[in-house]
Amino acid sequence: MTYELDEPDSLFEALSERQKAILIFIGGFIDREGFPPTIREIGEACDIPSTSVVNYNLNKLVDLQWLERSKEKSRGIRLVRRSGGGAGRPPRERPVRAYDGGSATLVPRVGRIVASKPVMLPGADFGQYYDPDMDLIEVPREMLRGFDPSEVFALEVQGDSMIDALIDDGDIVVMRKQQTCADGDLVAVWLPQDSTTTLKAFYDEGTRIRLQPRNPTMDPIYVHPNNCQIQGKVLGVVRML
Repeated sequence: MTYELDEPDSLFEALSERQKAILIFIGGFIDREGFPPTIREIGEACDIPSTSVVNYNLNKLVDLQWLERSKEKSRGIRLVRRSGGGAGRPPRERPVRAYDGGSATLVPRVGRIVASKPVMLPGADFGQYYDPDMDLIEVPREMLRGFDPSEVFALEVQGDSMIDALIDDGDIVVMRKQQTCADGDLVAVWLPQDSTTTLKAFYDEGTRIRLQPRNPTMDPIYVHPNNCQIQGKVLGVVRML
């Protein structure tokens, strides 16, 4: 891989403070990890709460020819030049590990879900999915079990009520969009009367629904069938190391 020659510091200094911070973080991240960060990682590191704002600034840096982006990859950012001071890219001797997809596929990570007691989260009814270009993750294609990728989304787990199902705090659950399930399925459930959401095992007991944790220290949650809307079924888990 080749890079253009160092750019004058004046070009780097002409960027906004936010764009400078993004470039410096991307370069440092690649230097440490050997591959580019995701939009969410950039936002968290640069104190930008909106993925759309991160996306806007990345596109500006593409227009200014500091970056190249691939919409087909969740880590599809490549630095193409640096300032004279070295900001914005890793050392020349450090190769960048490419994410070429292979047998993987991309699914949108649309938010977080609680694996503990239901709590209110912004957008927890999943009624509005983010633009898939905002935050994509790569998952093994076989995890989709033959379902169309357009039917699949991912959520970051908060809480430890599902640890016996090998789903822990900080894991990513890959889910198929569906509104029905069988007893024992692990599902994302929206409780509209309470405006809360949770991740639990589902059991239909006729006059009530039992939402069962997979943690022996936690009690089940019982709700009326009219207050239980299934949003998706767990297909697999991705652990972020």
